[in-house]
Amino acid sequence: MIDIKVPTVGESISEVTLLKWTKKDGDYVERDEVIAELESEKATFEVNAEKAGVIKLASINEGDSIKIGDLLASIDDAAAKPALTNGAEKKVEEGKSEAKIEKKKEVKTEVKVENKKEEKIAEDIKATPVAAAIIADKQVKTSVISPSGAGGKILKEDVLAALQNPGRKPGLAANSRNEKAEKMSNLRKTISRRLVEAKNTTAMLTTFNEVNMQPIMDIRNQYKDKFKEIHGVGLGFMSFFAKACSYALQEWPSVNAYIDGDNILYHDYVDISIAVSTPRGLTVPVIRNAESLGMADIEKKVLELAGKAKDNKLTAEDLQGGTFTITNGGVFGSLLSTPIINIPQSAILGMHKIEERPVAEKGQVVIRPMMYVALSYDHRIIDGRESVSFLVRVKELLENPGQLLIGKDPVKTLLEL
Repeated sequence: MIDIKVPTVGESISEVTLLKWTKKDGDYVERDEVIAELESEKATFEVNAEKAGVIKLASINEGDSIKIGDLLASIDDAAAKPALTNGAEKKVEEGKSEAKIEKKKEVKTEVKVENKKEEKIAEDIKATPVAAAIIADKQVKTSVISPSGAGGKILKEDVLAALQNPGRKPGLAANSRNEKAEKMSNLRKTISRRLVEAKNTTAMLTTFNEVNMQPIMDIRNQYKDKFKEIHGVGLGFMSFFAKACSYALQEWPSVNAYIDGDNILYHDYVDISIAVSTPRGLTVPVIRNAESLGMADIEKKVLELAGKAKDNKLTAEDLQGGTFTITNGGVFGSLLSTPIINIPQSAILGMHKIEERPVAEKGQVVIRPMMYVALSYDHRIIDGRESVSFLVRVKELLENPGQLLIGKDPVKTLLEL
């Protein structure tokens, strides 16, 4: 009999939350198969079977908090592997086929209904098999379903509630005054603690500017198809901002520094944390050595980290470090905000919604796609000169994308000015 205990995931972490059992009590598991998903205050991680055998799960419910070292499950490695019946073999093959399909970009969940027809559900809809079958059978529009499962998953009860309340979002019954208490996850507790700590321990100020996004939008419109054809990834705004910040941070090193006790810790590299919103809370995975990456490399890394965050697959290594943070509230429609510093970092750049506005150019009023940008910074280490100059430099680089190649004006470089 092999005991599987909750593994150590960090020196300061003593407790984790059981997110999901991926195996049932009495199942036969193969070696290295995932048996459970756990969440610490920093990231989610999987627990694998150390040996093949019949598994016995501990009496722990999904959502429960458990201590590091607690018994999670036991595996009887002496138990014989059960023989598969024809029906079971067929299910295994179907499971393998579905796993291959899920790896593709355009994923569609296939479910069988009573008349043996196969219906398909779009890849961005996450539902349990039973819920998916009801959706396909009853032709329920997913837009009227309120998911209540972990990670935004649609449960059977959600679909039934939508069928009972046609034309109205479930839970929005007339004159309803229901309340629901929900335990905070470890991740949400950590977010709460760190935000309050940032407010209470830093001398935080915010400076603002605005950027004419027309030059970048022209580049994207001209080259986005070719860029995707060659590099296999879309050309977004984040790579332009990450590149601009990389140059500006090297010019103003205090914005890229930490306060470490009585010392100031400077970095000769740029590790940019990208704020990613997930159903479980805000995470900030890190793009390491952004100053050395090309535009395509940055876009690939952003796509990889965003995908891992969406699937709760970020590791502690993905989240550790970071010397500067970029957050994009514009994707939710934010026009202007004051982002909170991601401690121990000293500054964070907030991107916002691009909106056409009248601006003055050479004495004429013209319409331009403008974006407000905000830099929140710790005044203990960064003075007004550094913060304002940094943001002005970012603005200059974004409005003159040609400078992103070498970080300088090509003409001035040519003339050695």
